[in-house]
Amino acid sequence: MKERSGVNRAGYLRESYHYFHLRDSAGQELDYHFHEFDKLVILLSGRVDYLVEDRSYPLEPWTVLLVRHHAIHKALIDRTEPYERIILYLDRRYFDRVMPGAGLLDSFDEADRRGAHLLRASGEQLRELQEAIAAYERAAADTRFGAEAMCETLIIQLLIHVSRLSEAEPAGPERSADPKIQQVLSYINEHFSRELTVEELAALVYMSRYHFMRYFKAQTGMTVHACIKQKRLVHAARLIREGVSAVKAAEMSGYNDYSAFHRAFKAAFGISPGKIMK
Repeated sequence: MKERSGVNRAGYLRESYHYFHLRDSAGQELDYHFHEFDKLVILLSGRVDYLVEDRSYPLEPWTVLLVRHHAIHKALIDRTEPYERIILYLDRRYFDRVMPGAGLLDSFDEADRRGAHLLRASGEQLRELQEAIAAYERAAADTRFGAEAMCETLIIQLLIHVSRLSEAEPAGPERSADPKIQQVLSYINEHFSRELTVEELAALVYMSRYHFMRYFKAQTGMTVHACIKQKRLVHAARLIREGVSAVKAAEMSGYNDYSAFHRAFKAAFGISPGKIMK
């Protein structure tokens, strides 16, 4: 899907984690997208706003952004300044398996639940976070025996520091979407399994169909139909991974025509519903 209103899955993770420390003058600016893995972003320098679902977060140096798997997001990068950041992709199934019950990635779930994805480290917590990152990067450059195992241990330590940060209040300021758009997004989240029309959503916020469609896209960056479609497909993917049949998942996610669901699913995820189940 090349049009701006589309939302795509971006990237694959074939490891337990992948760590990036990137420095450039422009950055890679993707359209709205989502991942099958959890994503952690730490800004080191530059100016960037991250849009996560219905909220906008202006990142500052050493703020930590938590993007849970399937969360729709986009980075708005100021290209006039050098952009340096750390990005960490995480396979939660792996960390749940090696440390069952530890809840190393619970902070991502909590960020998603309360709709506050940005954390700020200060004082002793900032020092610990910086030391954890420096220790990992030293280990990553080491070629001696056990370096790989040491790196994995240090990633776990980093996740512990992030989890402790999440116990505090989320960082501000954050810019919320317009209250009308928040109301509509909440309504879509609660009712996407049935037929939803633009007219119904526009009436919810007392706007004409024409003005609502233009306003929704201006505020969220995607069309109303693209938003509803994405919510349905992500929900269906979750159900299938939990063992629900693809046909039933399609029905529970608002699709009455399985062939249309199959085409939309493969276009969005790059894989058929059957392969997701396997």
